[in-house]
Amino acid sequence: QVQLLESGGGLAQAGRSLRLSCVASGRIFSINTMAWYRQAPGSQRELVADITNGGSTTYVDSVKGRFNISRDNSKNTVYLQMNSLKPEDAAVYYCRADIVPMRLAQWYRYWGQGTQVTVSS
Repeated sequence: QVQLLESGGGLAQAGRSLRLSCVASGRIFSINTMAWYRQAPGSQRELVADITNGGSTTYVDSVKGRFNISRDNSKNTVYLQMNSLKPEDAAVYYCRADIVPMRLAQWYRYWGQGTQVTVSS
């Protein structure tokens, strides 16, 4: 069974930083794209950033220059470094990974349970 486990959320003052981590565990053959999404109350879930297994990244415009996504393939882990946080960054952040499990011939999309990020002004 493949699972994603996020950590690193919490409360931060505006202008400060938080770092989120997401570890994929289980019988994994390979991991393709990994990504972070967020969902604020009353809003749709939105893609914040993603990173391919080759290291190519994309970001939503609202976080460009402030957030950085990275991954450690040896640890099956993706990170989201969030700097210069703003109150509008507050949301539940979800990790997503496209994973090929062991002994299977296709990838499946997995989601973490979410971690809350709160930003005080």
